[in-house]
Amino acid sequence: MKGGLKVPLISLILIGFVCASVIILAYVKSPFLSYWTPSQDHVFQISPDYKMKDEEVLRERNRSGKSKENMNFESAISNSSTKDKLTEEPITNTEIEESAGLPPSFTLKGGDLKALEEKNSSREQKNKVAAPLNSSGVAIENMTSVSKDLGCNSAKGRWVTDDSRPLYSGFGCKRWLSAMWACRLTQRTDFEYEKLRWRPRDCEMEEFTGVKFLKRMENKTLAFIGDSLGRQQFQSLMCMITGGEDRPDVLDVGREYGLVKARHAVRPDGWAYRFPRAQTTILYYWSASLCNLTPINASNPATDYAMHLDRPPAFLSRFLPRFDVLVLNTGHHWNRGKLNANRWVMYVDGVPNTNKKMADINGAKNFTVHSIIKWVDSQLPKYPGLKAFYRSISPRHFFNGDWNTGGTCDNTTPLSGGKEVLQDESSDAGAAGAVKGTAVKLLDITALSQLRDEGHISRFSIKSTPGVQDCLHWCLPGVPDTWNEILFAQL
Repeated sequence: MKGGLKVPLISLILIGFVCASVIILAYVKSPFLSYWTPSQDHVFQISPDYKMKDEEVLRERNRSGKSKENMNFESAISNSSTKDKLTEEPITNTEIEESAGLPPSFTLKGGDLKALEEKNSSREQKNKVAAPLNSSGVAIENMTSVSKDLGCNSAKGRWVTDDSRPLYSGFGCKRWLSAMWACRLTQRTDFEYEKLRWRPRDCEMEEFTGVKFLKRMENKTLAFIGDSLGRQQFQSLMCMITGGEDRPDVLDVGREYGLVKARHAVRPDGWAYRFPRAQTTILYYWSASLCNLTPINASNPATDYAMHLDRPPAFLSRFLPRFDVLVLNTGHHWNRGKLNANRWVMYVDGVPNTNKKMADINGAKNFTVHSIIKWVDSQLPKYPGLKAFYRSISPRHFFNGDWNTGGTCDNTTPLSGGKEVLQDESSDAGAAGAVKGTAVKLLDITALSQLRDEGHISRFSIKSTPGVQDCLHWCLPGVPDTWNEILFAQL
């Protein structure tokens, strides 16, 4: 037909139409082709479980200052799954806080600081791999094992026999150890109590050596302030550091702290010694009540003394800036007989106490312990390198009476009343309550010492004279050595 389309041209048009239809159909149904124009809904359509975990990881990382843009999506899902596995064993907030090993205000010096920085740098590199984070943005990898080591309850454990004990000779250490407490110099013949070592249940305490102690305390000062049990701990530590040997190089620096014997006094108010190579100073100051004592009438030699329940000892207030480690204790002088014999009169707010609750000895003691710990805690921010401890009470073992009514402690068989402490709480509830909520740490020695009634001075003395038994103080070497091992582990 004239002017119409020719047959070959029509065929080509039809073929092109069919091909186009096939291509369009394939475009709609083919997963491969549809990949090139993805919808947002299709790409991020994941299971509800993974979506929830991803949102948790996003929140955690946002809290730690990481942006959403820098977060790898697949890695987040993987980390979230890992987190579920790691947290099958519960990790408490306390464990996480303690896992750093240092209070927020603590700073290190010299080589210790460098070593800590290198350790933290190595840990940070390790955590960057894929370590999941807790709600505070802290990597929780290995958190359980770390917190177990650093947050170990040293007061929970058992006594074990150790033939390598004691740490020093009971015949030696004459420069540091009072003869009345050196039971090897008395008529006592049983010394099994010297062979016991304390083993915490959930961790190993680092072995104490004088070299390691002086290295850790290089250019630092440790101060014991408290009663005669504090003095025993001080003497024990001096013997432990020196191995009981005389050390002519160790300097008596008591004069720097005013610790000199006054005229007519039996002894000075304390002692201070310095190891010159390490520049480590160890001192003790006698303050049986941890109160500031001032004469009510300074012109009268027979004056009574104001016992300021709400004021720290003047010695502590004056020299606190020089201390790096502070160990406080009080307890056994809080009885009416001691107060009357010392002519101590309770004062609060600078005037005689009129509060009937504090007129009770236990009430006054608890008020004082809380006051001194609160004061020390208030000072810690000013001295960020200072570590402060309050040592729980050392138990007495008078049986069938008290010290002045025929009480005795004649048992010489170690651990006859048990060898293990299983409780989590301190046996000195007052001390534990006083340090709670503060940066002052509890040096908890009460329950473990309670098992050691055979370790007291008992009826033994150098002159072997009959009289009252000492079931309060300990033979040295002995139980106070363990207190210092626990202290060393926490420095």
